[in-house]
Amino acid sequence: MSEPRFVDGYLGYLLGQANHTLFKGFEPEVRAAGLSSIEWRVLVTLHDGAPLTVSQLAHEVLSKQPTVTKLVQRMGEQGWVALQADPADQRRTLVAATAAGKRLVKPLVGKARQHETHVLQALDAGEREALKRLLARLA
Repeated sequence: MSEPRFVDGYLGYLLGQANHTLFKGFEPEVRAAGLSSIEWRVLVTLHDGAPLTVSQLAHEVLSKQPTVTKLVQRMGEQGWVALQADPADQRRTLVAATAAGKRLVKPLVGKARQHETHVLQALDAGEREALKRLLARLA
């Protein structure tokens, strides 16, 4: 009998596979709204929170700062985000979702919650909460 493959028990691989499974089922909703996956991550990160610096936003959306800088400039031109100088440090730029960006992402948030519920239905409530709690600790 052969030994199990390394990747079948490797946390990084398992997390990547879980993320892929979760997003591939939701991606059609994102695309139908006219957003790319990174635009979705930016808007969902900003829609119900305080403005973030570009570097904070890049960290949150798992992307490089130069990529996010260009992206938020384009999203600003589309009216989805607003860019403003940080009052505490004029060298930094803050990014906030506009009313239009919030309107665009709001229905997707509800659909994301429904999709998550569907994906996690194999787990009981305690397992779902434990999974989220453990992943938050790792992150």
